[in-house]
Amino acid sequence: MPSERLQEIVSEISEHSKEIDSQSIEKVAKMCCEANRIFVAGTGRSGFAARGFANRLMQLGFNAYFVGETTTTSIATGDLLVIGSGSGKTNSLSIDASVAKKLGAKLVTLTIYPEASIGKQADSIIVIPGETPKDDDSGSKNSVTSMQPMGTLFEQLSWLTYDALVSELMEITGKTEKSMFLRHANLE
Repeated sequence: MPSERLQEIVSEISEHSKEIDSQSIEKVAKMCCEANRIFVAGTGRSGFAARGFANRLMQLGFNAYFVGETTTTSIATGDLLVIGSGSGKTNSLSIDASVAKKLGAKLVTLTIYPEASIGKQADSIIVIPGETPKDDDSGSKNSVTSMQPMGTLFEQLSWLTYDALVSELMEITGKTEKSMFLRHANLE
């Protein structure tokens, strides 16, 4: 017998995924293709989803880095920074956004709050429905009420949005699962 709780979660994800704008995803995919290098950032559980995206970008053949790793190089003009932040105002990520913009990089964010500090600096925004226990300085309210705790819905939808971006990038670049697997880790 299927788990009723699991089916409720899947239903919630399905319902709110319809609120994510496909044109925003297409625009960000195009920005990825135009960038010299792609830097991806996020903290906490949102960071895990962002890390997965950086991994797929590398497998697609992009020069991709996750911010904070010791092997991450410096960002510069012509690069792209993608930040996942439900609140849109995480201090370290907001600082990263400012530094990237100051150095001439483009900025994309996935967030609940496009009007928060990171969104105000962004060249493109993918608005993800969700809620977060962090207060929003702009006075905006959470975009949805979730049956799941804290920022879980945002984190899940972020992961799926990153996967939609990967699918879009596969189509644009002509990459296949087979060509991506050639870059899959073989030292595990």
